[in-house]
Amino acid sequence: MRCFPEDGLPERRRAGPPAALLTESGRDVGHPGLDEDVIYLDYNATTPVDPRVAEAAWPYVSRFFGNPSTSYGYAERPRRALAEARSEVAGLIGSRPEEIVFTSGGSESDVTAIRGLVPPGGHVVTQRTEHPAVLRTCQSLARLHGVRVTYLPVDERGLVDPAELEAAVTARTHLVSIMTANGETGVLQPVAELAGIAHRHGALFHTDAAQAAGKIPLAVGDLGVDLLTVAGHKLYAPKGIGALYVREGVDIEPLLHGGGQEGGLRAGTENTAYAVALGAASRIAAEETPREAARLSALRDLLHLRLHQRLPGRVLLNGHPGRRLPGTLNVSVSGARGADLLAATPRVAAATGSACHTGDPEPSAVLLAMGLDRDRALGAVRLSLGRWTTERDVETAARLLADAAHRPGGPAAAVSP
Repeated sequence: MRCFPEDGLPERRRAGPPAALLTESGRDVGHPGLDEDVIYLDYNATTPVDPRVAEAAWPYVSRFFGNPSTSYGYAERPRRALAEARSEVAGLIGSRPEEIVFTSGGSESDVTAIRGLVPPGGHVVTQRTEHPAVLRTCQSLARLHGVRVTYLPVDERGLVDPAELEAAVTARTHLVSIMTANGETGVLQPVAELAGIAHRHGALFHTDAAQAAGKIPLAVGDLGVDLLTVAGHKLYAPKGIGALYVREGVDIEPLLHGGGQEGGLRAGTENTAYAVALGAASRIAAEETPREAARLSALRDLLHLRLHQRLPGRVLLNGHPGRRLPGTLNVSVSGARGADLLAATPRVAAATGSACHTGDPEPSAVLLAMGLDRDRALGAVRLSLGRWTTERDVETAARLLADAAHRPGGPAAAVSP
């Protein structure tokens, strides 16, 4: 069992948003970092830090600076805060606190999981629409250490066929790594079923849940996974903090060696303030996810409906109509390129493909892997909604995008229908 220093948990922090951000009903009406003139629909790329999260973290930036791994008085408050944050992250995904390892973010968690479990000459199975942190780590292991990598295909809706995994995994497979939710289409993979297949063959299972954690209910026990990635900036915590769930009993080689922090799995003096932020974000998400998921699903569907009504016959859904994140809508507008459409609507902040490839003129690799043709992939726009998205935002965004698509000589002329 890994041990983390803690002297018991402090009384729960009571960090709420400033009163100016609340209506009489208690609902947030705005965020200080969002421009009122811009409709932010790129929550899958990054989320603004929730003011409640910033308030919880600030004392550990400004006052409680002690190293939590030391033994004198200055360490006591940071050490207790770190322990509470670990418990809050564990609460979000249904794990034990000692199974949570704080990292610098989702990419580090992914790389740690894969490099820490797949030995030279080993075998790992993943799929073609994974995050680059997974795909490029696998490529690196193949190039430098002779690891055999199997990349599973996805169907036209972005789903992995469990039968494909059954055929690919063997008794010599060390790890299967398949994401919970795709950041471009929002498609949700059948993780529990896939993890069961991996385990029947003696392989461990990792899932990158960076896009899913805090947006849909997750429980590592129900999923049956051995490792799970969380990224703070996808659930209203700052960039630069994440977590890796490592099931007790899983023997993993650290990516970073040094002083033995994080139960020996991630060296480096702990970033207490950001860990506290991730803990607060996790607690808020655990409390609000059921209600917020329903609200975002309704707004997402309204946005899709309004686009369809204003552009009849031209709006094509990319991904699965049911198995997807509540706040993600990926559509192609026939006769228009996504990049041109967004350039013509500067009030709408959205994306045309993976956030990690913004500015890349090539079509989304995710959409191409799903079998979409080049024109449809180039026509894609990802509209991702979040905590501060309102019905007014949705109505206005649909009108602006549709007006741009209709405009003579505008983006509608970029690609032939």
